[in-house]
Amino acid sequence: MKDLDPAALDALAALADAASFERAAQRLAITQSAVSQRLRTLELQVGQPLVVRSRPLRLTEPGKLLLRFARQMQAMRADLAQELGDAPASDQRLPIAVNADSLATWVLPALDALVHEGLSLELVVDDQDFTHDWLRQGEVLGCVTSVSDALRGCRVVPLGAMHYTAVASPGFIDETLPQGLTRSNFAQVPFLIFNRKDDMQQQWVSKAFGVRQPRLSERYVPSSEAYVRAAAMGWGIGVVPELQARPLLDSGALVALRPDDRLAVRLYWHQWKLGPDGAAPSARVGLLDRVGDALLAGARAVLDVT
Repeated sequence: MKDLDPAALDALAALADAASFERAAQRLAITQSAVSQRLRTLELQVGQPLVVRSRPLRLTEPGKLLLRFARQMQAMRADLAQELGDAPASDQRLPIAVNADSLATWVLPALDALVHEGLSLELVVDDQDFTHDWLRQGEVLGCVTSVSDALRGCRVVPLGAMHYTAVASPGFIDETLPQGLTRSNFAQVPFLIFNRKDDMQQQWVSKAFGVRQPRLSERYVPSSEAYVRAAAMGWGIGVVPELQARPLLDSGALVALRPDDRLAVRLYWHQWKLGPDGAAPSARVGLLDRVGDALLAGARAVLDVT
C-alpha cells in the first residue's frame, strides 16, 4: 500500500467526528468538495469504500481500521509538535472513553491538573463493558474499561476495583421492605437501572440470592448523579459504587441492603502504543501517556488495588 495522505486521514477523522461532510468541512476549514476529494483519494489508495453516505454518515469496517490509524497519527503529530515547541497541548484533542460511574467519582479529579495545563480532552461515556468497543473502532485513543484483554497495538494497565452495593432510602425500606430484601420479594420491588446496557442489578441479585438471570421491576435513570439522587428520593433500589454512595450512607440518606453482598468491578486503562517500544527513560512523556499516568494515579488513590 502506498503511503497514505495525512490530509486525507485528517478528513476521514473529521467525518467520523462530525458525521456529515458539511460539519467536517467546517472542522477542517475547507470546502465540502475538498473533503469529498480527500476521501476519494483515500478510498482509491486502499481500494475500498470507507464511508457509508447516510444520515448520519457512518464508517465502513475498513474505514474504522483507517480511523484507528488516523487517530494515532494525529496524536503522534501533536506530541512531536509540542516537543518542538510548535504547538500547545490545547491544539490537540485527545478522545478517551470512560464509564459513567468513574466519571462521576474519580476521573475528573485525576485529570484536573492536565486540563488546567491546557490539555484538550474529549470524554466519551459508555458502560464499562462497552468503552472498549470505542477503542477497537478507532473512535478514541484510550479507555477505562472492565475488559482486561489488550487489543493488538495497545497496552493495558490495571487500575483497581470499584465496589458496588445495593442501597435504598429509609422511607422506601419502611414502606416497601419492612422485612428486608429477600429471595422471595426482590422481583416485586423496583430496581433503578442506568440504561439498557446496565446489568449490574441482575449481577447483584444473582450473587445475593443465587438466582440465575433474575427478572426485575425496572426504572431507568440514565445519569450516575441522578441515579444516586433517585435512590435517595425513594424511587427504588440502586446498585451503586460505594465510593459515590459513602456520603449519603454516612448521613443516613441511604441505607445499604445486605452490605456483605458487594460486587467488585475491576477496571483497566487501555491506550494505543503511539511511540516506539523500548524508548529511553529520559524521553519526553507523550500526551496520551500523561493522561494514562494521571488516571492510574487517581484510580490507585481511591480504588481497591488488592
